[in-house]
Amino acid sequence: MQLLLTRKVTKRLQRELRRAGSQEIGGLLMGEHVDDAVFRVIDISVQRSGGTVASFVRNPAAHDAELRAFFARTGEDYTRFNYLGEWHSHPSFEPGPSRTDMRTMQSIADDPDIGVNFVVLLILTLNGKHRIDATAFAFRPGVDPLPVAIVDEIVKPAQTVGFAYQRLLRFLGF
Repeated sequence: MQLLLTRKVTKRLQRELRRAGSQEIGGLLMGEHVDDAVFRVIDISVQRSGGTVASFVRNPAAHDAELRAFFARTGEDYTRFNYLGEWHSHPSFEPGPSRTDMRTMQSIADDPDIGVNFVVLLILTLNGKHRIDATAFAFRPGVDPLPVAIVDEIVKPAQTVGFAYQRLLRFLGF
């Protein structure tokens, strides 16, 4: 699976990460299915509350209006435009999922009332003023999570956000 980050989304994430400083923040990923196992993040929601220097607790109600507005803007074409998953920052740590992150995302994927085929978790940290280091994983009902390749339209391919991602994959034994 591949996750494309648009210039608009990357710039917004950079601004939000700078603004949050040492506090964790997060939100939803909303995107477009562009090819087989390729998804473009075209919008995000941002929750600035609920975070500390070491944790983030998402408030689902805080994102409901933004998700509904996204569906309205995209003509409720759920096969092409849909909720892709969640994102949050790790300003004080490597951008890798904690055990709590893994359990939470797997519970979303496994919940038949939510009814997703997969859900992505994107974890970010700001490295300097502009560079984002990130990892992403896809969670599917009943199976182990898979690493997701991240392609950022702002940076050149040789400078993609994959350095931390590659280290995390080695650490997890992928």
